[in-house]
Amino acid sequence: MEAEYMAESLATRQVIWLQTLTAELGIPYSGSTTLNVDNQGAINYSNNAINHGRTKHIDIQHHFIHEKLISNEMQLQYCAMDDNLANIFTKSLPKPKHDNFIKQLGMA
Repeated sequence: MEAEYMAESLATRQVIWLQTLTAELGIPYSGSTTLNVDNQGAINYSNNAINHGRTKHIDIQHHFIHEKLISNEMQLQYCAMDDNLANIFTKSLPKPKHDNFIKQLGMA
């Protein structure tokens, strides 16, 4: 959960950077950005960043995602592990699943 939570925070910072870049290029973006996450514990902790004994060591910089959820700039959506296209880059997959993800990415 902790690693996913930190990844959410990093992805949020990158989304905001990209929004700033596109705005400077004359393509402003307004609205909420949806981030797909495959860990329900990380989603729950992001929505309710309550300090527990097991989470008090998480650095304050990672709570950035919580602020963006409150301001409605970001939304988190659960994405089952079997549907997560990013798994092709991070996990060893069976050939049929790998081929399916390749097709979904438009690489085949």
